[in-house]
Amino acid sequence: MVKSMSELTPQTAWLPFEPRASEWTAARVAHFYRRAGMGATTTELENGLKSSPQQLVQDLLDRTESAQESAQFDRLAKSAVPTNNADSLSASWLYRMLRTPDVLREKMTLFWHGHFATSNEKVQNTKLMLQQNQLIRQNATGDFKQLVHGIAKDPAMLIYLDSESNRKAHPNENFARELMELFVLGEGNYTETDVRELARCFTGWELRRARFRFNRYQHDRAEKKVLGTAGNLTGEQGVDVVLGHDAGPRFIVRKLVRFFVCDEPELDEAFIRPLAIQLRASDWDLAPVLQTMFSSRMFYSEMAIARKIRSPVELAVGMLRSLEATCNTVALGTGMRQVGQGLFHPPNVKGWDGGRTWVNSSTLLGRANLVRDIMNSDKTKFAGGSLESMLKSQQVNNDQGAINTIERLLLAVSLKPAIREQLVAIVGSARGSRDERLRKAIHAMSVQPEFQLG
Repeated sequence: MVKSMSELTPQTAWLPFEPRASEWTAARVAHFYRRAGMGATTTELENGLKSSPQQLVQDLLDRTESAQESAQFDRLAKSAVPTNNADSLSASWLYRMLRTPDVLREKMTLFWHGHFATSNEKVQNTKLMLQQNQLIRQNATGDFKQLVHGIAKDPAMLIYLDSESNRKAHPNENFARELMELFVLGEGNYTETDVRELARCFTGWELRRARFRFNRYQHDRAEKKVLGTAGNLTGEQGVDVVLGHDAGPRFIVRKLVRFFVCDEPELDEAFIRPLAIQLRASDWDLAPVLQTMFSSRMFYSEMAIARKIRSPVELAVGMLRSLEATCNTVALGTGMRQVGQGLFHPPNVKGWDGGRTWVNSSTLLGRANLVRDIMNSDKTKFAGGSLESMLKSQQVNNDQGAINTIERLLLAVSLKPAIREQLVAIVGSARGSRDERLRKAIHAMSVQPEFQLG
């Protein structure tokens, strides 16, 4: 088992992790599902131990929703459109996260929602926000080029970045700038001249009846020069020029690694380069890079395990999925927004900063209160019933076993023995029903530092 960064090199970090039997533990299977998905149930952990790291990734990449499941999720989401209620739209997405079998796609959809950040605070149109969410989901684990081209013409994005009426006499530079700085290349890889010239490529792009429309009379047909490429470039050609820049794969891979592998330390460029080369070689197909990253020595090293602070979505949805739980998703969405991650309401075009910014004295209390509210609600069910009955169905019948099982499902690192004893005592006390005491123990667990790590 790789224990430190000094044992990894750029040549070995992304090689397949091939564990000995003693190294392939429930904790490492749980780590995989916590990062690549939304947590794991006891059954998933047991089945995962029978697979290899490579098989686990392929299984998630191969998963799809049934036609019936997709139709149900889509109907629920569309029900929010007539009322133009973003809270209902958020609730419908959380419902999908809790129930979909296609968890890697949903996790990637969440990643891209923070990358191509668009807020309904400005768009004020749930139909367009839903359309963007569907566009991202469709391309979440596949062709990044197709995703960028789709985002470039996405009505919600055009409104958010003030590009819904881009005229040749007054080109709007917002989307051109963010396409290079935040979406594809990163800072320092373009000039202000590139921004102005790329903005001219998008002239004539507008919305008509909330749909993308190209107005050829408002398109600047003169020569432009973007990132060294000159010609009478169209908007589509401008996007392709940006996608062809060498900095693109490195920028996207770094963001993927930070989101899925570790917040800290920031990896040296040499460690990013192998995955960037793979992404370019695959012509921006994301799936091979995901396969490499999630089955690598780096991913299963101690440089990755428990080296991320969970976002509110990862914390709450991960807890619920691991405990086979359902809840009032409207209340869940409201609670997550109060602790800094309102779906369809990223704070700005940069999205959520993540990492240590998720936790401070205020949000730590808010996160614990969110868990308390979930556990105290009579709408929260575990495998359709009580937490006690769910644990009994897994042959967990004593207090120590209950805490051990919950700890294994929810935590990336072990609790201190004294804390574990306190939780066992809560379950074994005489106050309230045993189901109430189990829920209270989870709330008590949520105030611990270990609960914040994913």
